[in-house]
Amino acid sequence: MTDSWHHSDTLLRQLDEQARLLGFSKIGITDPDVSAHTGFLDHWLAQGFEATMDWFHRHLELRRDPTALQPGTRRVISVALDYLPENTDCIEVLNNPDAAYISRYALGRDYHKLLRKRLKHLADWLGDTVGEHGYRVFTDSAPILEKHLAEKAGLGWIGKHTLLLSRSAGSWFFLGEILTDCPLPLTEHRERPKCGSCTACLDICPTQAFPAPYQLDANRCISYLTIEHAGVIPEEFRAPMGNRVFGCDDCQLVCPWNRYAQIGDPAFKPRHGLDQRPLLELFLWDEATFLESTEGSPIRRAGYVKFLENLAIGLGNGSARPEVIAALNQRLGKFGDVLDTHIDWALKQLNQRPSASDGSA
Repeated sequence: MTDSWHHSDTLLRQLDEQARLLGFSKIGITDPDVSAHTGFLDHWLAQGFEATMDWFHRHLELRRDPTALQPGTRRVISVALDYLPENTDCIEVLNNPDAAYISRYALGRDYHKLLRKRLKHLADWLGDTVGEHGYRVFTDSAPILEKHLAEKAGLGWIGKHTLLLSRSAGSWFFLGEILTDCPLPLTEHRERPKCGSCTACLDICPTQAFPAPYQLDANRCISYLTIEHAGVIPEEFRAPMGNRVFGCDDCQLVCPWNRYAQIGDPAFKPRHGLDQRPLLELFLWDEATFLESTEGSPIRRAGYVKFLENLAIGLGNGSARPEVIAALNQRLGKFGDVLDTHIDWALKQLNQRPSASDGSA
C-alpha cells in the first residue's frame, strides 16, 4: 500500500459507492483522536450514570485511545445503517396497554453480526483497491466512543438525548467502524448541531432519565432497566415503564428530525410478529418458544427469565383481565425471587383497578 491516494477524492467516491452497495446509508472518515470527548466520559462516570455497567471502567483506557484496539490505526471509517422498519405503528402499540412494545431496533435480525460482516466486505474491498492494510471492524462490540467518532467523521451530531442525529436520517440507524492503518483522506463535511431550543426528547422520557441535555442516567433508563439491569427493577420505574418490555424509543419517536428518517434495511423487518404481540401471549411462552422465536435476535441478550420479569411489569400496567391474573399466579415460584417480586407488584396493581371482564375497564 502506498500513500498515493492520500490527496485523492477518487477513492472517497469509490468507497462511498461501495458502502452504499453494501447497504450503508452514510460513510465518513476521521482520525482516531477522541481526546476532545474523554472529559465528557469522565464526568458521566463520576456521576455514576453507568449504573452497573462496570465494563466502562474496566476498559476505560481503550476508550480513551482507539489505536490501543488496533495498533497502527491512522483512520476510522465510520458508517451508518438505517434500521427503521416500515409501518410498525409505534404510537399505536405504546397506547395499547395490553400490547408488548419492543424497541424497533430489536424486531429483526441482530445487527452485530450483520454489520461486522458488511464492514469486513468493505475493508476487504479497500484492500483490493489500494493494497493490503491492517484493520479491525467494530459495531457496538468494543470499548470505543463510536458516536463521537461518527460525529467527527461527519455522519451527524450528538443530540440532547445522547444519540447521533442526522439531517437526512434522523437517529434510526446503527453505527459501525473500521479501524485501519490506510492513510485515507479525511471527510471534510461536518454536520453542525441542530437541536436548538427543542427539548422534546428530554421531556417525553417516561422515567426522567435525562438530568440535563446531553446527559443520560442509565439508572433510570428503560433500555438499561429492561436489557442490562440484573435484579429487581426499582418500584418507582415500574408504572412509567408501561408496556415497554425490551428497550424504549420514546426519545426518538418525538424527535422532529426523525421525520426525515429512511425506511431501514430489509434485514431488520419484524420477525415472528414481534411488533404486534400481546403481552400475555409473550408471557405464556415457554423457554423453547422464546429461544426459537428470538433466534438471531437482540432480544436473546436479555434471556428468557429477564424477558418474563419485564413482561410481568407490563402486565401489571395493563388490563385486569382474569386470564392475566391467572397467568401471573401460574408463574409464581417458578423462576426466582426477582420474577416473583415483579409478579406480586403486578397482581397488586391489577387488583386495585376494575376488572376488564365486568366492562368497567
